[in-house]
Amino acid sequence: MNIAAAVNENFANYSNYLIRSAMFVYALAFLAHLAEWVFGGRSKIAVQSAALTAEAQAEQAAAEAAQQKAAQQVTVKTAGGSTVTLERPTVVTRASASDRGIADGPGAAGGNEKGDLYGRIAVSFTVLAWILHASGVAFRAASVQRAPWGNMYEFSTTFGAVAVGAYLVLLALKKDVRWIGLFLTTSVLLDLGLALSVLYTSSEQLVPALHSYWLWIHVSCAIISGAIFYLAAVGTLLFLFRDHYEVAVTAGRASEGRWGDIMRRLPAAATLDKFAYRMNALVFPLWTFTIIAGAIWAQAAWGRYWGWDPKETWAFITWVAYACYLHARATAGWKGRKAAYLALIAFGCFLFNYYGVNIFVSGKHSYAGV
Repeated sequence: MNIAAAVNENFANYSNYLIRSAMFVYALAFLAHLAEWVFGGRSKIAVQSAALTAEAQAEQAAAEAAQQKAAQQVTVKTAGGSTVTLERPTVVTRASASDRGIADGPGAAGGNEKGDLYGRIAVSFTVLAWILHASGVAFRAASVQRAPWGNMYEFSTTFGAVAVGAYLVLLALKKDVRWIGLFLTTSVLLDLGLALSVLYTSSEQLVPALHSYWLWIHVSCAIISGAIFYLAAVGTLLFLFRDHYEVAVTAGRASEGRWGDIMRRLPAAATLDKFAYRMNALVFPLWTFTIIAGAIWAQAAWGRYWGWDPKETWAFITWVAYACYLHARATAGWKGRKAAYLALIAFGCFLFNYYGVNIFVSGKHSYAGV
């Protein structure tokens, strides 16, 4: 069979046009999100919060303390008939090591009418861009009648589509995650730009080792895992910035200006920390299955389950790093920033497994096409 004849060039061209069109609409979404953050930073919420005087804050804190004290007092009758007022011991519980009792900022889900309008426009553009993006991936698959992730170009385009799809699913579930939008559209634009300019590979059939139904199972699980790991990494990185800002707030050194406006709009550090942890914990079993599925495929393709190929090795290193992160979250001394640094190291391992191993290291998984 003539391999070249098996490639539908028209579908391949449609895919390229759709991916480029998606990039244009993602750029519009990025600009709308940028406008949302600029105008949303002038929200009534932020202005009112900044306008509270120290005297008003002190009065509010004193009133709350008096109410708590009254609620904690109990009256006990002694043996002599007299009464004594005792206080219950105060127990303070925190949702996480970073929970300072600071409320979430307006985030990217409103703030004022103008900021919210730009945010809604940005989400609409993101939905349209994702439809074009996903259609481009589908046409790429149709052009060769196989899974559209046989090389780094196809993996990159599919990865971006899955990441945006996961974000839109969270929005559809009424999760307040619009703060991810600006960072997501920025990274997806970079991802697609790199795919088209550096990683691009023409539609073609695969090497014999990849002709297996495990291509659909193993690689699709890897893409979904990576997309969720990415969303968690964004939350982790923003957690570190917001946590630093909250430390300054509690010490009376809160920064003003545009940087302070951005930090005030983000969710609280505890919220970001919880989001990142939940995303990583949610997808870690799928990443575990990804490695197991790869080993089964390796046995079918190469006659062995594990051969310490660079891709296998770094997939395992990534698994260990995320396992350490999840274990650290259950250990009192490794919550907060320490665990966040470990999560970013784990995501760095995933990125190296994807880019570094495919481009710079030779092995049985060298199907990058670049």
